[in-house]
Amino acid sequence: MCPRDGFRELARHECLDRLGSAPIGRVVHTRGALPAVLPVTFTLDADSAVLMRMPADSELARSINGVVVAFEADAVDVGAQSGWSVVVTGYATVVDDPVAHAYLTHAGPRSWAASPEDIFIRIASELVTGRELVGGGTTFGADASDELP
Repeated sequence: MCPRDGFRELARHECLDRLGSAPIGRVVHTRGALPAVLPVTFTLDADSAVLMRMPADSELARSINGVVVAFEADAVDVGAQSGWSVVVTGYATVVDDPVAHAYLTHAGPRSWAASPEDIFIRIASELVTGRELVGGGTTFGADASDELP
């Protein structure tokens, strides 16, 4: 990161703290050899992996099981010109252990589009990166709210 770009790199624990506070994230995956992004509800498990709940027959479930995906969540305060973004990259797998599935059915993430046959997808947090912009809205030392001549 450029030290003058106004962003601060977040440590892993800071990234995970912020993820834990986000209600919605986005799964970045490949669909038909092209990038695709879908918003999802999620939680973090005890190993800091991302857990999502979705219909077993969904296109997303079929396309991400067993492959590397990215997951992104963020928060922005437009008025304060501040915010953060965190990206988790790792293998996505269906939680197929019956005991874990039963537990997650009651205590895991909720889906806004639940179905009778939901599954849980776990994205391992193999790579976690994040950055934060804390107020100021400056560009190379100039106040971004100043009008250009």
